[in-house]
Amino acid sequence: MIFLDSTVLIDYFNGKNNWQVEVLDTILGNELVVIGDYVLTEVLQGFRNDKDFQKAKTVLLSFPCFDIGGKEIAIQSAKNYRILRKKGVTIRKTINVMIATFCIENSFVLLHNDKDFESFTKYLKLKVCNT
Repeated sequence: MIFLDSTVLIDYFNGKNNWQVEVLDTILGNELVVIGDYVLTEVLQGFRNDKDFQKAKTVLLSFPCFDIGGKEIAIQSAKNYRILRKKGVTIRKTINVMIATFCIENSFVLLHNDKDFESFTKYLKLKVCNT
């Protein structure tokens, strides 16, 4: 199961060409692809006009969408953040800590384009898609 981060979906909707978007193109229809509620919010809030918002919402809701938060993920996210801080790593966005932790706890492979996740891969065994 592959969890899509908002960075890849935003690139996809903006027509950017990078290896992450190419991987997404390849896996669509061939792999089970999922998103999370926070990802849904991050992607949809970026659309300026209503027509594009509605189209994107339709596409995104075709993927299984998980509720990322909750007490257990919140506590484990705080623990993971603290582990990384002790190693001298500061994660820029709390939402990335929650997404990474959710993926680790559920054994999802993350497809992303955000350097925040690199430390989770290095120190906390986050599984990610590679080129």
